[in-house]
Amino acid sequence: MPKINRDGVNIYYEIHGNGPPLLLTHGYSSTSAMWHGQVDALAKDHTLILWDMRGHGQSDYPDDPNAYSEALTVGDMAAILNAVGAERAIIGGLSLGGYMSLAFYRTYPQAARALLIIDTGPGFKKDDAREAWNARALGTADKLDREGLDMLKSATRERATANHRNARGLTLAARGMLTQRDARVIELLPDIKVPCLIVVGADDTPFLAASDYMAAKIPGAQKVVIPAAGHAVNIDQPKAFVDAVQPFLKNLPA
Repeated sequence: MPKINRDGVNIYYEIHGNGPPLLLTHGYSSTSAMWHGQVDALAKDHTLILWDMRGHGQSDYPDDPNAYSEALTVGDMAAILNAVGAERAIIGGLSLGGYMSLAFYRTYPQAARALLIIDTGPGFKKDDAREAWNARALGTADKLDREGLDMLKSATRERATANHRNARGLTLAARGMLTQRDARVIELLPDIKVPCLIVVGADDTPFLAASDYMAAKIPGAQKVVIPAAGHAVNIDQPKAFVDAVQPFLKNLPA
């Protein structure tokens, strides 16, 4: 499977199908494999591009803490699209992958044809809320330092089944990519000018209000709540997820 080299860091990606490009990004401590149940459905009419964030899966796990950041992650996404010759793509992701998709739009609005934001929050306007989020992210990093990959066994399904080479990359990713520095992404929402679908599992309680907020703030955004689904909505309810996403994709303007 192909990789791109980003200043000495190899980033893994895979391509399925043909058609308009669709780039999907996994959540923190998961991998591209979390989307494998959707490949047949989504690659039928699209060039589906899946990838592993740095410190995850089959990408590299650099030792330098400075090799992990929102800006570098967004740059990795742009470099993958460039490598596959996609000038514009539908940009989507789950959880941290959805947040990074919004961050991608902020940096490369001309490269996003549409947004697919799944079980995601857009960040925080208030410093105290962001600090509470960051404290949890740093707590996750510290726990990974202590317990290693065994910590993920009790996590949600897409994380418990993920294959990582070591816990060190995930620890650094939590500190550099899961933590947030500012309100630039949440402040961007009213300025999004492409079609946007927000999907959330009905049981994904921490992200229900965030999904409502994004649906209210992003002009013309559509929102689908999927019953009997938690944070990994595409794994909990694969058919309902595809049924929600396919009409959105089919009706996008060229």
